[in-house]
Amino acid sequence: MDILIFDMDGVLIDVSKSYRKTIQQTIQIYLESCLEFERRRRGWITDEEISLFKSVGGFNNDWDLTSGLLLYLLSTSGISPLPKRKKFSSIPEVVSYLKTKSSMFHRKTPIRLKRKQFLSFLEKVKSKRGGLRGVRRALGTSWEGWIYGVGDPDRGNLAKRIFQEIYLGRMFARRYHLRPIFYKGEGLYLQERALIPRKILSTLRKKVRMGIASGRPRFEAELALRRFRLHPYFDSVVTLNECEAEEKHVFLSTGKKIAVSKPHPYSIMRVVREIGIPNPYCAYVGDVVDDMLAARAARKYLQILAIGFLSGHRNKKIDRESLIKAGADLVIENPEQLLRFVSSLRPANLRNAQAGFFPPRAIVSKRKVGAGVSGG
Repeated sequence: MDILIFDMDGVLIDVSKSYRKTIQQTIQIYLESCLEFERRRRGWITDEEISLFKSVGGFNNDWDLTSGLLLYLLSTSGISPLPKRKKFSSIPEVVSYLKTKSSMFHRKTPIRLKRKQFLSFLEKVKSKRGGLRGVRRALGTSWEGWIYGVGDPDRGNLAKRIFQEIYLGRMFARRYHLRPIFYKGEGLYLQERALIPRKILSTLRKKVRMGIASGRPRFEAELALRRFRLHPYFDSVVTLNECEAEEKHVFLSTGKKIAVSKPHPYSIMRVVREIGIPNPYCAYVGDVVDDMLAARAARKYLQILAIGFLSGHRNKKIDRESLIKAGADLVIENPEQLLRFVSSLRPANLRNAQAGFFPPRAIVSKRKVGAGVSGG
């Protein structure tokens, strides 16, 4: 094997007490503080329900995932649809407007997440190709006017503002040059831990070149890389910022709006290009459906294994099945298994690692990497 590429969240970093808890707290603040629903002690959404929502695909971005969950919860709440968002110049204006609108509806009956209804809804979202767009299509009637999740966190993006304040804590002001409004505690990013010991990463680094293809913003990826001293092991790190820059470049060049975040293979292919090995044999290690889909899509350009990683998962049986259905060539449960697998491979026999799965060998070049997108 020549290049081993990792997703960050759920693979290199355990985010069960950071991003997952941030999603839950964002939903709580949005519903209880901004829409003034009755406080719910047990919380509005469970860890398992977040995992199930993410398993339908298209939710590589946790801001979109949060908005999708809010849309679903509001659709079951009894509150009337509000199809259009208004434009505001500040977050306090958004909150004031939402409180005024929600006060018109009585909320004596709390939102209840019905299990059967939830699972059938997810099937609809999946049939609509997943993601936030799939949620909107599955709902039919729009609750978009209740969810301010578009734009910048200093103006109209209320969901992102709450989310970033909770996740970054004191680092929020440093990142955005804004004072927190909703949350003033320690950032939940401090609850993260490394999933793969540096000793194993060091051993892997001696065998292969390594990179990261992550949906994190660059600032948050750097927080983790510094905290866990991971920089020395990776030759390339591609984040949400690079994907957004590529999307902007394509739009300015062609006038076309495209999304190149996972499950698009752009981030994986950019890592390969930056490392610079010609005709490489690769593997991508991810923990969710979009990771497997991205690796499979990258096969148009190079030979690559899709490896599912379950170390940070609680319900390994359900998550294993979803990864296999999404195209995982193998699923591993811990870093030691990954090390053993990589150690057993050589370029000469990699083609037989998963008999018959490889497409014809492709040349990786700037032209090939940029197929379908520009070579940003």
